[in-house]
Amino acid sequence: MKVTFTVNGQRVSADEVWEGESLLYILRERLGLYGSKNACEQGECGSCSVYVDGTLVCACLVLGGQAQGRDIVTVEGIADGHALHPVQQAFVEAGAVQCGFCTPGLIVAAHDLLRHTPEPTTVEIREALAGNICRCTGYAKILDAVHLAAERMAST
Repeated sequence: MKVTFTVNGQRVSADEVWEGESLLYILRERLGLYGSKNACEQGECGSCSVYVDGTLVCACLVLGGQAQGRDIVTVEGIADGHALHPVQQAFVEAGAVQCGFCTPGLIVAAHDLLRHTPEPTTVEIREALAGNICRCTGYAKILDAVHLAAERMAST
């Protein structure tokens, strides 16, 4: 089947999509958007978090055909051209990147949190990021990054 949708503001199509193919596979393997990572393929780790029509989802759990006509935003689409989004910049500055595998999903989840809760508490951040697993850190720098991003976004 052919699937046509918008990704990061650009209309795209994928041909010969298999019925069981995931949105994650289409993003990475067909469209070359490697930011969303393929880790658990079960929606448990959050490394493939993206927006579908403004809702945070795990791309590994969305069938490619379900993207038809939808608006998808990946971690690449959060940036403003070559300028990093304040959440992305805060992750870099706070040292919350580590190996980087979980980072895209954490950034998208943090971005989603800050859209809904501009001044989150540490508990709210922990709850919002609970679906994202990082194997490298104790999450302290990730929490610092989200607080930093919230501060910067509030001042703009």
